[in-house]
Amino acid sequence: MRLVRAVLGVTMLVPVLSAAQDARPISLDEAVRQARRNAPAAVQARNAVRQSAAAVRTNYASFLPTLSFNTGANYTFGNTTNPNGQIVPIANPWNYSRGLNANLQLFQAGSRYFNLRANQANLDASEATEISQTFNVALQVKQQYYSVLAAREQRAAAQKQLEQAEQQLRASTARVRAGAATRSDSLRTSIQVGNARLAILTAENQLATANAALSRLVGSVELVTATPGDTSDTGSIIETEAQLLTLAEEGPAVRQALAQHAAARQSYRSALSPYLPTLSMSYSLSGSAASQDFAFGGQDFREQRRTAFTVNFPLFNGLNREESVVRARIAQENAEANLRDAKLNARQLMVQQFGAFRTAEARVQIQLASVAAGEEDLRVQQERYALGASTLLDVLNSQTTLDQARRDLIQARLDARTAKAQIEALIGRDL
Repeated sequence: MRLVRAVLGVTMLVPVLSAAQDARPISLDEAVRQARRNAPAAVQARNAVRQSAAAVRTNYASFLPTLSFNTGANYTFGNTTNPNGQIVPIANPWNYSRGLNANLQLFQAGSRYFNLRANQANLDASEATEISQTFNVALQVKQQYYSVLAAREQRAAAQKQLEQAEQQLRASTARVRAGAATRSDSLRTSIQVGNARLAILTAENQLATANAALSRLVGSVELVTATPGDTSDTGSIIETEAQLLTLAEEGPAVRQALAQHAAARQSYRSALSPYLPTLSMSYSLSGSAASQDFAFGGQDFREQRRTAFTVNFPLFNGLNREESVVRARIAQENAEANLRDAKLNARQLMVQQFGAFRTAEARVQIQLASVAAGEEDLRVQQERYALGASTLLDVLNSQTTLDQARRDLIQARLDARTAKAQIEALIGRDL
């Protein structure tokens, strides 16, 4: 009995973690909302949309004339020479100037229009990237949220395992005292109790780790955890595989690749524009005045107006145009390949995740039956052991089989939830 107490005492020395004691419960929807607001990837995606929108506004502004205004005053002191060659003081030391300049590109061979279309496509790609990042963040949060639920289920299963092991320990100890069993029975059951307590400690540690990871994902300084409640529901998918394949081929990743292909196509057209001449117009208004005293703006300015039209056509620029065309063409071909691969990849992942979800659903049902069968088998073996009709090894084998069935059930539920979250990220919508 001293050995039994020693085995039990080792596990009692390890403090049981209260992983969820100080953690604030948070719903899955709230966790996803906070993560979408705080996650660095989501923030960067939103800022990329702002940057692309600013580029589009700049392209629209390129169709308008540029305006600039300048004015100034300077004071010159000292002497100068008059027409007779005599040195005389400067008569008007103050000099003023002002000017207004305007420039307008009348024709740029369509480059402004193509650049505008390219930046609009880049904006579409940024918006698709934002949606993709939004659902990727949601996927990470859901996976971690489900890990919290799985750890909580593991802890509950370990507690049941401990209760059954302690019950069996009491039964075996009583039989040993009555002389109906050997000391090995009590030793084996005490080891089972120790293993059950270690399983509780492991589950508590997994729960604490999952809570910390979930808090980081949602950007919460306060420790958060999944809301308590029934965790047996894995959700369902009413859409058929054909419908999900269609949604996947229109998902955020494909839309992003499609927009990038459109941007590359417009950039290629813009690269061809230097083969045509450009036409620009400029207008300037300038004036100057001189005065003995400081009287800024009060003098009669000598004004000049100038209007100019300029045609520019580079005949040879060191093959820079040709290099730009080659680069743009390569970028377009790469974008076409990426678009094709994005559609095929979306189809592949959908088939994979849909199959994983259906398989996990079937595993859940099978493991539910396995747990029920294991509980009944353990009950029968315990009764037979109490009557002396079976050995302790039969009881322990039934207990081990039941514990494994519970762990397999928890893993099947986690796999089903994760597969569904993967599908939602692929199609860019909640199911």
